[in-house]
Amino acid sequence: MTDVKAGVEYKINVDGNSFLLDSKKYNLLESILETGSLTAAAKEINVSYRTALNYIDKIESTLDVKVVTTTKGGKGGGGGTSLTEEGYSILKECKKINAIMELHKDVNEIEAEIVDINDVKGVMTIKMEEFEINAPLNRNYKIGDHILALISYDNIFLMLEPQASSIRNILKGQIVEMRLEGEIIRVKINIGGITLCSDITVSAEKELNLSIGKEVYVGFKAMSVATLKL
Repeated sequence: MTDVKAGVEYKINVDGNSFLLDSKKYNLLESILETGSLTAAAKEINVSYRTALNYIDKIESTLDVKVVTTTKGGKGGGGGTSLTEEGYSILKECKKINAIMELHKDVNEIEAEIVDINDVKGVMTIKMEEFEINAPLNRNYKIGDHILALISYDNIFLMLEPQASSIRNILKGQIVEMRLEGEIIRVKINIGGITLCSDITVSAEKELNLSIGKEVYVGFKAMSVATLKL
């Protein structure tokens, strides 16, 4: 089977100007922040000093802002390169994206079909095998569209009994696997022929007294469901 991987680019917008910052340029800005030197940063990301300069020039000319500032040292050295306020803001926004991606890197992927659209409530109903769930309405979709529903493991809550709450999606299933991963227990639940994964703490597992074969309810908010049209 072909190994398929996707890279990340950060779309930066500054006063109406846009630039796609790839991982190499992101790493350069991060290294400049850490080392205080363009030379050291270029070496750290394994590019030449001239290439690093070209990276910076391309960012600055496209966004029309200065992202780094350079000070010259005397005979004894002391010069260096640092991020400007704009450069640091760009890096900070990219770091926020990284943090969100890391938090939700493990997701349930389920193919589904849109069976109902509620414009008033801003939700759509999607059918997965033997059950249906609610997801945020995407007005580019229509009934009958096939989509991929993505639900982060840590957005799925486990309950012994259904509870009244703001959670719109509550489904009954059975635990088929439990695996300790560091400080987290990954629980797999079979729901109508589809397996959903939930990450819970060790203390939560003890409080619920979970075990393989036990029937539980899984719950997740409609807003925690991301969708892609297939």
